[in-house]
Amino acid sequence: MPRTVKEILAHADELAQRFEDYEPSPKDERDPEVFAELRRAVLSRSDAERSINDAVRRARASGYSWAFIGSLLGTSGEAARQRYRNKQDA
Repeated sequence: MPRTVKEILAHADELAQRFEDYEPSPKDERDPEVFAELRRAVLSRSDAERSINDAVRRARASGYSWAFIGSLLGTSGEAARQRYRNKQDA
């Protein structure tokens, strides 16, 4: 790590030169469609989680037990309560 102003400037010059000399290779390229697909999947998961939160809130308001809700979510009632209860109180 540079310590003096002279060392800092020399390090900056070295980094600038490395940047100027950099030539990307085809193996450095990434397919933007893969990024877009991943982003769509993340947004879809977010929408699904929001939908589940809303459904759990409505189910609890309608008197469904945490055990029943957990069974539909593929988990225990306690796990469902721990995951969604705070969201119900908010």
